[in-house]
Amino acid sequence: MNDAPPPIDAATVIVARDVGDGVEVLMLRKNSKIYFGGMWVFPGGRVDDSDRAAEAHVTETHLGASLAGFRTAAVREASEEAGIDLTSAELTHFSHWLPPPIRPKRFSTHFFVTEAPSDIADVSIDHGEITEHAWIKPVDALARRHDGEIEMVTPTFVTLDWLRRHDTVAGLVSSIGAAQSFHTRILAVDEPDPGNIAFYHGDVSYESLDPETAGPRRRCYMLDSAWWWEEHDGEGRGPSPPP
Repeated sequence: MNDAPPPIDAATVIVARDVGDGVEVLMLRKNSKIYFGGMWVFPGGRVDDSDRAAEAHVTETHLGASLAGFRTAAVREASEEAGIDLTSAELTHFSHWLPPPIRPKRFSTHFFVTEAPSDIADVSIDHGEITEHAWIKPVDALARRHDGEIEMVTPTFVTLDWLRRHDTVAGLVSSIGAAQSFHTRILAVDEPDPGNIAFYHGDVSYESLDPETAGPRRRCYMLDSAWWWEEHDGEGRGPSPPP
């Protein structure tokens, strides 16, 4: 019998902009005294009842679930957390994240991406729930996490790894096909390099949790030595891990 509480619906939006030599994204640091405390994240939060009511006429779905409330929540959270108005922005849905039921509190989170509105004057945080903000290139954010300067959760890390592969906002948006699902299974790894490996649908070891099985890979290594994303078709063809 599965006594795990149902997941909490949440939405996240990556606000991206072109700079002279690539793409920057807006990241926020959560207050250390709240959930995900101290972590660097993208704007986002739980879906409220008012979010679901606001766009009840919208029929867009993902795996049978309506995205209307998630999309509205992403716009609202961007305004509340960063002072950015995305009301008229085009938000592209590209992923859904669901942690394993062993977590005492887990969020069923839909991720969206949008180009930063051209009329953004500045980011305005409340210095309460959000304590810092930064426009940062994905590769630089990953480097700072590797060096221990900042902390982030796995969905943020994997999303940044995807973002780092694109040179323009238009390019990354046009690369999105059907939204990807990341329903997570976790393997704890002991010595000599402790940590965790997260497996996702499409990985040969998603059911077995045997990391040595030959075949397609779709997993994230989160070890003391380093974090990296591995995805390929079993023949080594696919996105390479970050350097």
